[in-house]
Amino acid sequence: MNLFFLRHASAGLRRANPLLDVKRPLDKDGKRQCLHLAHVLNELKIQFDLVVSSPLKRSLQTASLVGTETGYESQILLSDALAPEAGLRDFQKLLSECRDYENLLVVGHNPNLSQFLASILVSPTATSLPHVRLRKGSLARVSIARGPSTLQWLLDPRTVRALYTTSTNSSRRKTSRK
Repeated sequence: MNLFFLRHASAGLRRANPLLDVKRPLDKDGKRQCLHLAHVLNELKIQFDLVVSSPLKRSLQTASLVGTETGYESQILLSDALAPEAGLRDFQKLLSECRDYENLLVVGHNPNLSQFLASILVSPTATSLPHVRLRKGSLARVSIARGPSTLQWLLDPRTVRALYTTSTNSSRRKTSRK
């Protein structure tokens, strides 16, 4: 299984009232991050068999924009296992339920999404988790096989922006007209 961890894109400042923060949407930069990331994923020819999102608005918008732009046509599965208050056991249960999918995209929040990623990368006997930094809009790809999981790559939003910029520039060489 290829497991993709996507932290929701930029959604502005956190709201003081938790009830309002649940409904906080993506801002203009967040929407642009999603479109750039989808473009890069299309260039890499990556498509998802299942997209699972936290029920919070900013995560669902991120999942929806990236999914739509990459050709994902099925329903996005909402899961409390990706909500900000979810624990590692919730996430492990979600993974066991989705084990039959080859390319799974999970969209959630920090700090738990980073902790879920770190927990997959270490052996069960490890005494501590490595620190993994997922900025808003970061995407990590992990290959889960029978042996230990392997981090294939991690795309920071800055890297995505650079890849998007270089892939959309003309590939024609500039020639002098002297």
